[in-house]
Amino acid sequence: MNKSLVAIMALALASPPAFAQPADPASGTVQALNNGLLTIMRAGSAAGQAGRARSIAPVVDRTFDIPLMTRLSVGPSWPTIAPGDQTALVAAFRALTVAQYAKNFDGFSGESFTIVPQVETRGGDKLVRTTLVVPTGAPEALNYRLRQSGGQWKIIDVYYRNAISQLATRRSEFARPLATGGAPALIAHLNRLAARPN
Repeated sequence: MNKSLVAIMALALASPPAFAQPADPASGTVQALNNGLLTIMRAGSAAGQAGRARSIAPVVDRTFDIPLMTRLSVGPSWPTIAPGDQTALVAAFRALTVAQYAKNFDGFSGESFTIVPQVETRGGDKLVRTTLVVPTGAPEALNYRLRQSGGQWKIIDVYYRNAISQLATRRSEFARPLATGGAPALIAHLNRLAARPN
């Protein structure tokens, strides 16, 4: 066989198919969160809630846009809040997010996550659909809305069972403390929730 033909065939076999597409970076963000959740689930009670929180905190920082989520949860009154209180609200929102993951993902019984390969585009955002597979129960749909921030795709909302928006729920929960005591009351409320034991 002609040597040049052999070389061309070898190169063709070594090259990836032209139709192969790289994984969507938004899916990569969600996969990083899933991996972090599996890590704390496997750590379980041996790590304790504080240990699980320390483990998941940097994952939350990498995968969520906590400042934007805080602002969207507070709603239209955000610009009227003093900068110092805005900073404290973001910190309290982060603490609550970390604490709730540490509380809710506290044991492992063979669970796994699946991610739908097709990522949906919604305006400037992306939607990544996932399922928490529970061997002893019904699967749970956990879908994530992501937006670019600093060149990375970060989660800005979580939808439970395909319908329940975490941001919408937060906005409803935040309305009363904000109305009765302003930002300081909401900060105290979030900190109390984060400190609450299982």
